[in-house]
Parts: sequence; structure tokens; C-alpha cells
Amino acid sequence: MARSRVVLIKSPGVLSRDGELNGKKLSTMFDRGISLLDESEGKEEFLRALFKRGDTIGIKVNTIGGRALSTRPETAGALARVLTRAGLSDDRIVIWDRTNRELREAGFSLRMNRGGGPRIYGTDSQGVGYTSRLVSHRSIGSRFSLIQSRAVTASVSLAILKDHGLAGVTAGMKNYFGAIHNPNKYHDDHCDPYVAEVFETEPVKGKHRLTVIDALRVQYHRGPAYHAAWAEPLGVLIFSTDPVAADFTGWQLIERLRARSGLPSLAEEEREPSYIRTASRLGLGQARSADIILIEEVL
Repeated sequence: MARSRVVLIKSPGVLSRDGELNGKKLSTMFDRGISLLDESEGKEEFLRALFKRGDTIGIKVNTIGGRALSTRPETAGALARVLTRAGLSDDRIVIWDRTNRELREAGFSLRMNRGGGPRIYGTDSQGVGYTSRLVSHRSIGSRFSLIQSRAVTASVSLAILKDHGLAGVTAGMKNYFGAIHNPNKYHDDHCDPYVAEVFETEPVKGKHRLTVIDALRVQYHRGPAYHAAWAEPLGVLIFSTDPVAADFTGWQLIERLRARSGLPSLAEEEREPSYIRTASRLGLGQARSADIILIEEVL
């Protein structure tokens, strides 16, 4: 397997002391991050190669953490604008998560009808729901959101980077636990191998094109709930077409924050995110620094 490219963009001023986002800096981070993902092509050409003109693109956000620790509307909107500037139609973009309530609580305004920008809605919206039959794969059996399984033809995981008491780390791959009806069944043994196996299913792996990890504010301890004492305003976005390499990079970022604060490593706490290495063994991507080309830039 070839080395995978991961781009880490840091903009110290993107998040103010009171938690407000600087929209101009955020847009620049997305533009630069996606531009650096491919060394031979411009941003627009790269995105046109990644997504077909007729694709309906699902941006899977994470809004379980409320206002303090969820994907923000500004972040999802900035990603959607990058896609539309590459020639993709904004009415073929769906920003979505499990429930309308969680989306609203994170600040999103719902919109199911085409026209006027990306559609924004949850799996629990009227007429949506989950597949009637289980998707069975290895040790998992789940019903998938009809958004992920039918409504979209290509998928982006726009994930929040967090410490997780059971999984160790939650990032891009685990974000797809929000696409199934029974994620509570898959938290034993640090969510290993379940995160990898959910990602490996056809509704996810067959459509996933890009991971963007939101590390603008990182909960590096006592996650996944928000605890201000261990929430670092880092001002970072991570980009990769390799979902495993993206998560591995996020994991290492959390380890560095923990070490800086004098906390034990996740391995020392016996909750290392082993599902990331399982995903690599399944051929889903790279999970070693030696196999990753990491490009870091500060704006």
C-alpha cells in the first residue's frame, strides 16, 4: 500500500477567546487544506476527480456534543462552499446527522427542500429513517440511515476530534456510528473491531471520499462530553482521502496534548484506540507514521 497523504492546517486566530469562529480564516483553512491534498493538481481539479458532477454529496457532521463540542454550521458551510466553487451544485449537498434535535442544538437551521443551498436534516426526519433490513458484515449487523444508504452517492466525514472514554479516540471513522441504528451495541473492547467493520460496509466504504477532522477545539481528556479544563482551542483542521491515516493523525495529536498536560497516554490508561490499527489490517488505510506523508502548515 502506498504512503498516504495527510494535511494538517493550523490557524491560531480562527477561534477567538470567547469561542467565535473567524469565517474568513476558516475558509482559507479549507481552501489551503484541500489544495495541499494533491501535489499535482489544483483544488478544483482535485475535487472534480474526487466527486462526479452528478454526485449527491453527504457531509456527515457530528452534533451529539451540543454547542460546545459539535460540528458548527460555519464549518460545514465552509466545506460546502469549497465544493460548490469546484463546480458541484449546492442543492446536491446534504449536511446531516442522526437527529434534527441534535442538529438544531448545534446551531443548524434545518432545510429538506432543494434550492437555496445545501439541505440540512437528520435521519429522524419524516420520510427518512433507516433501512428495513440489516446490513450484515463480519461481526456487525445494522440498519443504515437512508441518507447514507440511498440519498447520497458520495460521502465526506466532517468529524470532531475527541477523547472517548470507551473508544480512546473518536474521529472520522467513528463518525459513521451516527449512520446506524444501534451504535450502542459496538462499544465493547474499545469499539474494536466495530468502528473498522462499520466503515468497511458498502454503504460507507463504497461512498466515502474524504475525511476532514475538526480539531478547532479538542477534548483531549474526559471525552466525549465537554469539559472545559481539558478542551484545547487548537485551531486545526486535518484533511485526508485515507480515513485511517486521518484518524491516526488525530490520535497522535490527542496524545501530544495529553503529554503536554502531564496526563498518561491512552495506552497507559488501557484505552488505546486499537480499532485504528484493525482498520489498517483490513486494508482501509495507513496507521503508521512511516506510511504517512504529513504536511503541516500554519496560516
